[in-house]
Amino acid sequence: MSPSSNPSAHKNTSIDTNIESPSYRAVIKSLADTKTWLFVPATRIDRVEKAFASGADAVIVDLEDAVAQADKAQARAALKAYYAAEHEAQSYRPFWLRINQASSAEFAKDLALCQQLPKLAGVLLAKAEQAADIEKVNQETGLPVIAVIENAIGLYRADEIAKARGMVAFSYGFLDLCNDLQVQVGTASADIIANQIRYQLILTSKVHQLLAPIDSVYADFDDSAGLHKRVQLWSQMGMSGMLCIHPKQVDIVKEALQPTESEIEFAQRVVAEYERSGQAIFKVDGNMVDAPVIERSHQLLLNRLSN
Repeated sequence: MSPSSNPSAHKNTSIDTNIESPSYRAVIKSLADTKTWLFVPATRIDRVEKAFASGADAVIVDLEDAVAQADKAQARAALKAYYAAEHEAQSYRPFWLRINQASSAEFAKDLALCQQLPKLAGVLLAKAEQAADIEKVNQETGLPVIAVIENAIGLYRADEIAKARGMVAFSYGFLDLCNDLQVQVGTASADIIANQIRYQLILTSKVHQLLAPIDSVYADFDDSAGLHKRVQLWSQMGMSGMLCIHPKQVDIVKEALQPTESEIEFAQRVVAEYERSGQAIFKVDGNMVDAPVIERSHQLLLNRLSN
């Protein structure tokens, strides 16, 4: 029985997922401040509360790579039981669910589960390869969808996928992409490929008015310095957030996103001079300042106040 034909199943409270609709634009805008996306294996549903307690902006329960094939049915049952218990206790907080790829036997089962969890935040589709798969998820669940690009086909079709109804953002699985593209991980060449992937998804997301893409996981959760460096890289490139695999990564990501004192002081001088002079172009500390710099300085100070 397909999810849509199951009389006991029901869709989540859906939004109008036409890209031009106010409700859809509001969903994308609401995700702009979501910087940390923390995974929890569906086989360890007891860790969901710990994940929320970490301060992560979003929690993703993972039914895909984190769950062995033999454990997937049990993981779905545990997740359904957790959801029911949290609702009964009135302590439920919406989380995202990463589901298995559309070509897998688990896909329809995952969609059926989504229909039984009416207040999910959204869905991450693993190994997204075509727009039709995104639209299938959205049609069956009524939820916003993040496409996780993990192979060459998905990356090649990114522009098509971006146009799918229900699509809100891209992320990507770098190790999977490296395997598919036969790129040697940990080399300078891999770094070049990673930045090319980031650039392609950033550009595609901007053109199609999606949330800026979410960076891939940093696998070594004991390497704080390396994670800090990675965060600065993707944030400087214009990405919106990062997938995390351990609670201790959350604070490191947030700390790395904070502007330095010198950046704050420069922004303050820019805004002060703009308000004093009213000029569109002027100099601060010997640097030319124009409209983009003024806007960026205003935004930096506003973000600092909101944090």
